Amino acid sequence: MPEKLTLEAVREQVAELLYEEPSELTDDEDLIDWGLDSVRIMTLVEKWRKQGVQVTFADLAERPTLTDWWKVLEPKIT
Repeated sequence: MPEKLTLEAVREQVAELLYEEPSELTDDEDLIDWGLDSVRIMTLVEKWRKQGVQVTFADLAERPTLTDWWKVLEPKIT
């Protein structure tokens, strides 16, 4: 069973997709500016759905910062 999703886990997963160090990504930076595209967002959506988090592409694409994503994800974590 995958470990529980945390803000730091989200940061690490996003950084991995962007080939960056997690420490480089601040909570309020626009992840699109870092090169996050729709394919990578869908990769995250599918990964998190497999962990039981009911999130959609639109949830993430509309507000592409770690802070906003965590506001969406945290209440949905089972």
